[in-house]
Amino acid sequence: MHDDRSLVENRLRRVLDERIRPAVHPESVPLDVAVWNAPGEPVPVAEGLAAEAKPIAVGERWGAPWGTSWFTVTGTVPPEWAGRTVEALLDLGFDENMPGFQCEGLVYRTDGTPVKGLNPRNQWVRVGAPVQGGEDVRLHIEAASNPVILDYHPFLPTQLGDKETAGSEPQYKLARMDLAVFDETVWNLVLDLEVLGELMQELPVDSPRRWELLRAVGRALDAVDLQNVGGTAGAARGCLEEVLATPAEPSAHRISAVGHAHIDSAWLWPLRETVRKVARTTSNMTALLEDEPDFVFAMSQAQQFAWIKEHRPEVYAKVKAAVAEGRFVPAGGMWVESDTNMPGSEAMARQFVHGKRFFLDEFGIENDEAWLPDTFGFAAGLPQIIKAAGSKWLLTQKISWSQTNKFPHHTFQWEGIDGTRIFTHFPPVDTYNCSMKGSEIAHAARNFKDKGVARHSLAPTGWGDGGGGTTREMVAKAARLRSLEGSATVRWESPGAFFAKAEAEYPHPPVWVGELYLELHRATLTSQAKTKQGNRRSESLLREAELWSATATVRAGFPYPYEQLDRIWKTVLLHQFHDILPGSSIAWVHREAEKTYAAVAGELNGIIDAAQRALAGDPAGGAELVFNAAPHERHGVAAGGAAVATAGGGVRLSPREGGGHVLNNGLLEVEIDARGLVVSAYDIGAERETVAPGAAANLLQIHPDFPNMWDAWDVDAFYCNTVTDLTQADEVTAVASGTAAMVRVIRSFGDSTVTQLLTLAAGAKRLDIETEVDWHETEKFLKMSFPLDIHAERYASETQFGHFHRATHTNTSWEAAKFEACNHRFVHMEEPGWGVALVNDSTYGHDVTRAVRASDAGTTTTLRVSLLRAPRFPDPETDQGVHRFRHALVPGAAIADAVREGFRINLPERRVTGRGEVAPLVTVDHGAVVVSAVKLADDESGDVVVRLYESSGGRAKARVTTAFDAAGVTVTDLLERTLGEVTALELVDGAVQLTLRPFELVTLRLARRGA
Repeated sequence: MHDDRSLVENRLRRVLDERIRPAVHPESVPLDVAVWNAPGEPVPVAEGLAAEAKPIAVGERWGAPWGTSWFTVTGTVPPEWAGRTVEALLDLGFDENMPGFQCEGLVYRTDGTPVKGLNPRNQWVRVGAPVQGGEDVRLHIEAASNPVILDYHPFLPTQLGDKETAGSEPQYKLARMDLAVFDETVWNLVLDLEVLGELMQELPVDSPRRWELLRAVGRALDAVDLQNVGGTAGAARGCLEEVLATPAEPSAHRISAVGHAHIDSAWLWPLRETVRKVARTTSNMTALLEDEPDFVFAMSQAQQFAWIKEHRPEVYAKVKAAVAEGRFVPAGGMWVESDTNMPGSEAMARQFVHGKRFFLDEFGIENDEAWLPDTFGFAAGLPQIIKAAGSKWLLTQKISWSQTNKFPHHTFQWEGIDGTRIFTHFPPVDTYNCSMKGSEIAHAARNFKDKGVARHSLAPTGWGDGGGGTTREMVAKAARLRSLEGSATVRWESPGAFFAKAEAEYPHPPVWVGELYLELHRATLTSQAKTKQGNRRSESLLREAELWSATATVRAGFPYPYEQLDRIWKTVLLHQFHDILPGSSIAWVHREAEKTYAAVAGELNGIIDAAQRALAGDPAGGAELVFNAAPHERHGVAAGGAAVATAGGGVRLSPREGGGHVLNNGLLEVEIDARGLVVSAYDIGAERETVAPGAAANLLQIHPDFPNMWDAWDVDAFYCNTVTDLTQADEVTAVASGTAAMVRVIRSFGDSTVTQLLTLAAGAKRLDIETEVDWHETEKFLKMSFPLDIHAERYASETQFGHFHRATHTNTSWEAAKFEACNHRFVHMEEPGWGVALVNDSTYGHDVTRAVRASDAGTTTTLRVSLLRAPRFPDPETDQGVHRFRHALVPGAAIADAVREGFRINLPERRVTGRGEVAPLVTVDHGAVVVSAVKLADDESGDVVVRLYESSGGRAKARVTTAFDAAGVTVTDLLERTLGEVTALELVDGAVQLTLRPFELVTLRLARRGA
């Protein structure tokens, strides 16, 4: 037989595009359209429905950037359409090449009932099936004219990312607004041909099945009368029945399809727009669930449920009803799909606390899975947090984006720093926007790396970010793929059902130990510095507010601010979303975030001040009390307590030979040369130099920074090929006081200036570095370098509830790919017996390299802190302006010193005049056991909750002693629920004895007698 394969395939393509798809709606009549443009921000639904609209014609432009237009469409169903299915086709001016990221609409009936969303690939609204003919149709559309930020030429700077700079030029042209007959037979023929045609393309050319499909498709096309598609579609479908009915092979890969719409809580749109995106998508999905009995839809992010509950109660009522039926599945158990690299220990824990509690309170549902398909890598401390929240599974897809190394598994156990293992799945379909294309299904089966020992994978299916979720076409395709020879099988299932099957079939999967590092988007550790500073500051203030409020409640009857703290926590958690905290959103998002963080700081400082004043008592005749919120004693003040601080010694300041200054406090001698660079940091007790010979620390370096793609997200390895050392100083001056010696350094470069204050305080074995940058560069990367005289094959970075080690060398491609990595409060490296730490108050990105010196064959290990970037997309003014950073170099530091100094720099002492000392609510007798939270229980019982963890990576036996009348103690999960499998602890004389494994976190709930 002659090979006519290409002939049939090309015929299929053209006939579908030009004849069969257009025949799905074979007859139409235009609708009348009127519009009212809301002034300013979106208005309530009732106001939009009642507004006076003016006529607008198809083809006219509408929609200023970020505007809202209320369209009213009216018409009458022609009488001759009686008995047929009729739909309204409402095209706002969509670009169907983009499934989302543009204008959108939500359709309402005249009584304010939501119908469904309008999206680029979902433009229909059912009017009747069947209609009687002659019915009047009246629909209202709340349309959002969100501008296209990520266009065909991506990553170009644009002013459209903020309503303050976007202008008023209409963004869209109103397109089709019709009533049309819907021919379901033709629609089904389209789906039959698409499924078979797409499958055909994925099969080997020499496969008999491919030729069976080709011949069946050819017969079906022969059966279609191109001048009467509707009249011959049934016969064409009959030609395909046999090949569609042939079942899949028993060994076929099995895909659990989960309806999905990944909606970024902010990104190329502001937070307020996400509220409406969620309403549109959930309206679509509840409508689809009513029409499709097999369909299952999952939605993560408790915040998004809370938004529609507050702002769109009419939509939320439908969602809640669908959840009760078990087919609209709240997933993930987190407040938002957060970044997991940068959030601190408590914040990461509270993501699960608030997310899971919302789902429990609203729906009675507890999630076993964490659902993070799009997060930019996963910190090694996360498995323990997932387990401590009562969950056991993790799904993500993002690691498939890594540019250098291909991850070796799709289903595996992920082991964290403490040894906790979480059953983890990476969908081999390699997208969280699966559309049931044959190429996607075939890729999932071919790509699955666990063949032979497992056969299940998951496919998140639906358009996200304004695409409207799963479509009826996707559901129809999935039905045909349920069991079809040559294809993987597809069934709609919940995430929980998938994980139960996957775990049961694969009882001994491989283990991946340590972080899940994304070899991409590394610059998200630095972009939008003020957002990152706001996050870190908020985390620290929340710790203080809980600690001092709990202490004041127990000690002085202070009213614990439960509702206020709950609301503030949720605000901070929202801003840890994986496009806000990483700095990859439009200018509007980060401008609002800065204001939000300032408001949060104001509220929390108010709570802290009120609680401390309640504790300090009458200031008249009192002394200055130092409140110490850190988990370690300092200046004679106990951790979590307040007292009069002890004074330190003195500091000597002297001129340096050759220019510059020498600072000496008996613990360290620091030399700062005439350039304002640290050329020596000598540990007097250890007789050990910190700075590598011939090198200078506190060296600011600037690089060009223009990545190949993803400007705010990426820094590509070639950036380091070009560097400028900022060694010229405008001013180097010294100031001494009785308790500190300081050197002030001012530098100018480009259009920017830097002012630094280097301080050696009495009694402190550290050099404090305060850096103020007035930054006005473009596409540049600013780093601060510390070349250290230390030989270390690995170094430690703090992560949640512990620290994680990375290599200083690049032996393998996996190590070389980690050329920019994340830290929390410290980075630490050491040789046996001596180490160095660098602590910070708000920076996360860093790099570590090593070199062998020709002069003495010694090793220089260079740690560089990432300070600022200046990408131009999506915010063309990223990081412009004044920034302030605090760091401290800690020579001679063991890991315990790094932990202590990291807390110190993030939790400054507070001073309040009062009459007496304040004893801590709890004390711990082991230096490695760190208290991460002291608070009252969320259920308002008055119980005291203490969370602590082992911080050194070793084992610890610790005695936790209470300084209040404790009636009992239990170990709980993060949600403060008693763990049944844990042996009850005994409280003896107000104390409990704990034994902790390396990095283990424990939550204690202490009942107060009489509370």
